[in-house]
Amino acid sequence: MESALEQLKKYTVVVADTGDFNAIEEYKPQDATTNPSLILAATKMPAYQHLLDQAIKYGIAKGGTEEEQVTSTMDKLFVSFGLEILKKIPGRVSTEVDARLSYDKDEMVARALRIIALYEEAGIDKDRVLIKLSSTWEGIQAGRELEEKHGVHCNMTLLFSFAQAVACAEAKVTLISPFVGRIMDWYKENTAQKSYEPHEDPGVLSVTKIYNYYKKYDYATVVMGASFRNIGEVKALAGCDLLTISPGLLGELKQDHSTVTPLLTVQKAKSCDLEKIHLDEKDFRWQHNEDRMAVEKLSDGIRKFAADAIKLETMIKEKMLNVKNGQ
Repeated sequence: MESALEQLKKYTVVVADTGDFNAIEEYKPQDATTNPSLILAATKMPAYQHLLDQAIKYGIAKGGTEEEQVTSTMDKLFVSFGLEILKKIPGRVSTEVDARLSYDKDEMVARALRIIALYEEAGIDKDRVLIKLSSTWEGIQAGRELEEKHGVHCNMTLLFSFAQAVACAEAKVTLISPFVGRIMDWYKENTAQKSYEPHEDPGVLSVTKIYNYYKKYDYATVVMGASFRNIGEVKALAGCDLLTISPGLLGELKQDHSTVTPLLTVQKAKSCDLEKIHLDEKDFRWQHNEDRMAVEKLSDGIRKFAADAIKLETMIKEKMLNVKNGQ
């Protein structure tokens, strides 16, 4: 019998969630996603030191203040990983804008356009790149502007609330990444229930509701479930537009030979009883704020990605100093 992974690929676009592009070849995903934490982990591996070294040389050559050189290096490093990943997949790579810009729409747009320019300089069409932005109100409006004015496709990340999903659909962004496992983590930490079957998992239920809402009302934005803790969560979302999965869980799915059936379908979505809503900024902020889990996990996610970006910058500064001193 086919593996669960091969069965899943019939119903859902499988995406690899990793900066370790050597892990990508084994599982043959369509797309791949990266984030600052994954890039930080990968740059510590000897196999990827050359990409860090090349990015530092680029940053120094670009000139400017130390801070500007570090920013240039970071952008180049993220794009360099993306370029290597694109050699191994037929689809798109997601590259993330610095989480520290999550509340600054204009800076997010400017940084995104710099990243796209670096890809285009390397001969990659912008249609093969998704720009990842935090799903704050400002991030969602940055996504709207990038899509409308610049034809840049966006992947809205750190998405935990239904309000965030509705605002993203109304902004006509390409794709959203609701975080399944981190939602379950919060419920395990903050309620009496310490384990969940896949069909009752709050992260699975959240993504199912969003998928059903998008399909019922014919939104073009697609749903990519992310941040999985176990393969039960993955299989419970079979049929979702895309799922981005870590190499560890891809390996488990490859070894699993249980039957996978599509649990999310457009047909089921059309018959769900969700009401269509519209959110302006005031409504968005209020409805998102009413979801304690989403407020806490969005803030926590931004802080964690920012902390890893700072660790990466510190590593770059040290190496940059060594290069300048001829070491």
